[in-house]
Amino acid sequence: MLAASTLSACSSSDKPTLNWYINPDGQDTLNALAERCSTDEYDIAIQLLPTGATDQRTQLARRLAANDSTTDLMSLDPVFVPEFANAGWLLELPEEVASAVVDDDVLAGPTDTVTWDDKIYAAPQWANTQVLWYRTSLAEAAGIDDALQEGTATWEQVIDAAAQNDATVGVQADRYEAYMVWINALIQGAGGDIVSDTEAGVDAQVDIDSEAGRAAAAVIQQLADSGAAQSDLSVSREGTSLGAMFGPGSPGEFMTNWTFVYKNYEPSDTNTVVDAEQFEDLSWARYPRTVADEESKPPVGGINIGVGAYTENPEFALEAAQCVTDEDAQRDLAVNEGLMPARASVYDDPALTEAYDASLLELFRESVEEGGPRPKSAFYNQISGAVQSVWHSPFDVNQDTPAESAQFLEDVLQGRALL
Repeated sequence: MLAASTLSACSSSDKPTLNWYINPDGQDTLNALAERCSTDEYDIAIQLLPTGATDQRTQLARRLAANDSTTDLMSLDPVFVPEFANAGWLLELPEEVASAVVDDDVLAGPTDTVTWDDKIYAAPQWANTQVLWYRTSLAEAAGIDDALQEGTATWEQVIDAAAQNDATVGVQADRYEAYMVWINALIQGAGGDIVSDTEAGVDAQVDIDSEAGRAAAAVIQQLADSGAAQSDLSVSREGTSLGAMFGPGSPGEFMTNWTFVYKNYEPSDTNTVVDAEQFEDLSWARYPRTVADEESKPPVGGINIGVGAYTENPEFALEAAQCVTDEDAQRDLAVNEGLMPARASVYDDPALTEAYDASLLELFRESVEEGGPRPKSAFYNQISGAVQSVWHSPFDVNQDTPAESAQFLEDVLQGRALL
């Protein structure tokens, strides 16, 4: 009896720890969230994933393929939800949880990213999109300020404006996921798709060899040949073009990049990247059009919180997933880190309206609602890898690239070629 009593006492004080694998964006706020959402019944411990989305996927996939029971919560790039759900690596959210995390307040784009086979497999935490960042003085000197503010400026106009004013155009064209983001947005902006009928898996329809594909290739080719490209174009990433905006003696740049850029430049006691006068010269506009007669399709990204299928504490993990994606969490991520809400109501939160220019908040929300997602497929990793391999380097892109990538993508999906 004494032994049984001792065991009972030990087990009652044994408080489980939920491991939450996060990407590096917004670490300070995510650490605070983990602390806030820990309870008397469980603790949440942050585990850091690599910086790149591809490496994040690799690490999580290896754990889950091995039935790892210590992967309780994970921050997922939206494109990985279909693959992980299809593989049985994510816990399907019960109806009462699903209805709470994707209620009518959640924007349509983020809701779609957590849905697979008509089931909900993750909770939207924040939504991401790209806009065109630039200096007002540069746009006025180039004579395209009106087109930018009207949302009708094309990539051709932006590249020409930069080239004629000794400025640059900042993009992400290294061989990694953000290059796929750019290619996809260019193709969708011309009215096309990389693939369709993705529910067919490896038998999806490959559409990249099209007028839209060739219009996208023309934009990349123009930038590579214009003299306005970043000097590191073929290895450019989200952070590499930030410095060109306010570089010494430079007129600035036109840069497509995610929502975090505003907080990157905004002066504060702890942020002296630029001074107040320089910050006043920062402007923003809708993502450029691929072709003049089609509205642009801004990239849509963000983070969804999934629960590992093999967690030993599914009820606690589901509760924690709701906590770290609630309205307060989304508000704090937006205000502190520049990571925008997936919930419409949070855009009206006084903390956000005080932290951001009203026109920028509206642009973020519009871009998320009207943007274009990447292909939604259980085989997305193969699709993205195949496209990147043929379209990289950007200096080699030409009008034959869409056809070459279509053939290689079909071969990869059908098992006739390896990445």
